[in-house]
Amino acid sequence: MMRTSYGVSASVIASVFVLSIVLVFIISGNLSSLMCFNAWKSEFTVPIVLLQTKITGASNEFRAVFSERSNATTGFSVKSRFRNRTVIREEVRGSEQGLARARAAIRKAASSGKLSSNVHDHGDVLAGNIYRNPGAFYQSYVEMERRFKVYVYEEGDPPIVHDGPCKDIYTTEGRFIHEMEYGKSGFRTWDPHRAHVYFMPFSVTWMVKYLYKPLSYDLGPLRDFVSDYVKVISTKHPFWNRTHGADHFMLSCHDWGPHASQSNSILYNTSIRVLCNANSSEGFNPQKDVTLPEIHLYSGNIPPKLLSTSPPSPSPRPHLAFFSGGLHGPIRPTLLHYWKNRDPDLLVYEYLPNNLDYYTLMLQSKYCLCPSGHEVASPRIVEAIYAECVPVILSDHYVLPFSDVLRWEAFSLQVGVLEIPRLKELLMAVPEEKYVRLTEGLRGVRRHFVLNQPAKRFDVFHMILHSVWLRRINSRL
Repeated sequence: MMRTSYGVSASVIASVFVLSIVLVFIISGNLSSLMCFNAWKSEFTVPIVLLQTKITGASNEFRAVFSERSNATTGFSVKSRFRNRTVIREEVRGSEQGLARARAAIRKAASSGKLSSNVHDHGDVLAGNIYRNPGAFYQSYVEMERRFKVYVYEEGDPPIVHDGPCKDIYTTEGRFIHEMEYGKSGFRTWDPHRAHVYFMPFSVTWMVKYLYKPLSYDLGPLRDFVSDYVKVISTKHPFWNRTHGADHFMLSCHDWGPHASQSNSILYNTSIRVLCNANSSEGFNPQKDVTLPEIHLYSGNIPPKLLSTSPPSPSPRPHLAFFSGGLHGPIRPTLLHYWKNRDPDLLVYEYLPNNLDYYTLMLQSKYCLCPSGHEVASPRIVEAIYAECVPVILSDHYVLPFSDVLRWEAFSLQVGVLEIPRLKELLMAVPEEKYVRLTEGLRGVRRHFVLNQPAKRFDVFHMILHSVWLRRINSRL
C-alpha cells in the first residue's frame, strides 16, 4: 500500500512538473512563436548560414545577415513576421485579385486598336509611334502606380548591400538601389505580406570592388556572397520558399551580374534578373528577366552638352555616322577593319584625336554607331538618344531595354554584324523622311532613359520598375 501511494504521488508530482513547464512556455510566448514558425516551415527551406566574407587584403568584414536596424525602422518584431495565417491568406488573395483587375484593364486598353495614337496624360503627351501599343502601355503604367508594392529586404550592411555606384559606367545599378532605399516614389512597402515583389538590394559592382582579387578571374567570392544572401532570406522569411523565388528580383549593371546569379539555381532560372548584360545566348530569358539600360554618367549627371533637348536644327548634321571606342569584343574589330580612317563620311576611330570632342561629334552626326564590346550592352545607345543621333545597333543576341513596350525601330536602326561591310550603303539608303521620323522618335523616347533625382514619372527608374511589374502581372503565383 505504501508503495502504491508512493507511485501515485510520484506520478502526480511528475505531471504537475510537466504542466508547470508548459505554462511557463505559454506565458513567455515561446510556445506560440514556435507553433507559428512550424506552420510556415517549408520543405524548400535551407539551413541558415551566417555570411562573413572577408575582403581580400583588408581586416573589415561585410556580412549579409539580419540587422537590428530593420526592427527599429519597420516596427516588425520576430513574432510579427509570422502572423495569423488566415489574415495573410486574405491579403495574398486580395493582392492577386488586384492584379487580375489590372490585367483585365490592360487587355481592354490593348484591344482599343489605336496603335499609333498619342496618349494625353494631365497635359503631357506620350508620342504614340514609339510604343508597341500606347494605350496598353499607359494603362499598365497607371495600374502600376495604383497598385504595385515592392518589399526591400533589410538584411545585410552597406556598402555591398543597400548601396551601389551612382556615377561612371554602372550608374543605373546604384541609382536604382538608392531610389528604392531612400526615395519617395511610394512603391516601397514595409509590410512584406502586402508586397507583389521582393528586392534583394545587393550590388555586384561593389562585390567586385571589395571582394574580388584583381586579375584572379576568380568569381567564387561573388557567387558565395549571393548564395549566402539567398540562404539568409529564405531561412528567415517565408516568401522565397512560397513561390520558389519567382516574385523576387536582383539588379546588376556589372558585366558579371549574370555570373553572380548562377550561385543559386532558383535565382538564375526562376527569379527576375534585371541586368545590363542582357545576352539571350548566355541564359538571359526575356520572358522573366529585364534589360537594365547601361548609362555612363562620369560625374553622376548627364553631360552639359547633352543635357537639354534642343529644337530640330534647320541645318543638316555634317557627318553621316560616328564611332570612337576601344578594340575589344567580337564586333568592333570588324567595324574598325572596314571603316577606320576609310571614309570621310563615316568617322570611325579607335582612339579619338585630342583636338576632337566626343559629344560634339555625336551632336554633329546623323547616326551613331553602337557596337557591342566584351558584352552586348553599350552606353553609347543612351548617349546617342541624348544627342538625338540615331543609334545604329551592331550586336548579336542583345535584348534591348524596354523592348516589351517600345518600338525600337521607331527611333533606331539595327544592322546585322555580317552587313558591316555595307554600312555606308545601308545608311545612305535611308530616306530623308524616315530619318526625320527617327529623330522625332528620339525626342519622344528620351524621357524614358533619363535618371532624375528624385525620380520622375516615366523616367528610367519607373521604366525599370514597370518592366518588373509586367513580369509580375504576367505570372500567377
